[in-house]
Amino acid sequence: MNQPLKLVVLISGGGRTTVNLQERILAGRLPARIERVISSRSDARGVELAKQLGLSVVVVERASHDDEAFQQLLTEAVRSVPADLICMAGFLSLWRIPEDCLGRVINIHPALLPDFGGKGMYGHRVHEAVLAAGRVESGCTVHFCDNEYDHGQIILQRKVAIPPGCSATELAAKVFAEELEAYPEAIRLIAEGCVRWREASRTAPTG
Repeated sequence: MNQPLKLVVLISGGGRTTVNLQERILAGRLPARIERVISSRSDARGVELAKQLGLSVVVVERASHDDEAFQQLLTEAVRSVPADLICMAGFLSLWRIPEDCLGRVINIHPALLPDFGGKGMYGHRVHEAVLAAGRVESGCTVHFCDNEYDHGQIILQRKVAIPPGCSATELAAKVFAEELEAYPEAIRLIAEGCVRWREASRTAPTG
């Protein structure tokens, strides 16, 4: 596409994915522009990092609102800027995606979906579960989001081998290194029109 893809990035934590995306944008390696970063926590490290990068930041504090108010405020914050794509980047609250945003929301998960996903499966919990299951490989998945946790049409996956004796911390580092490549690549594929959301993904799981 001739114009950069306009992004809104949703965060709840450290902001490493946001930093990675912005660094690649500034280096001319990703045809996109971050219009706004929205955090569900005012104390998230990612808020400070985004501001240091000169990005527009809005906080919609999950802990300060009941679910109805949180959903409304979050949706208003997303709609308040032009966005071609809404990128969940360590966003730990369930957002009930409105109709006008379906097909424009993506997420990255630190496992090979459809395994090891669902409510409460994030961060080290995922890596610990993978190791407990005796898997010999893991990886990350970028997918379009619907209104279920870690569900929706898969865009791409990147895999890593799990060596004997690997700890959850070591596995997390291996997977995150792949996430740094996978998320920008997924955004690039969407920007270039190589990947499109399928309407059927709203009702049928993929795997």
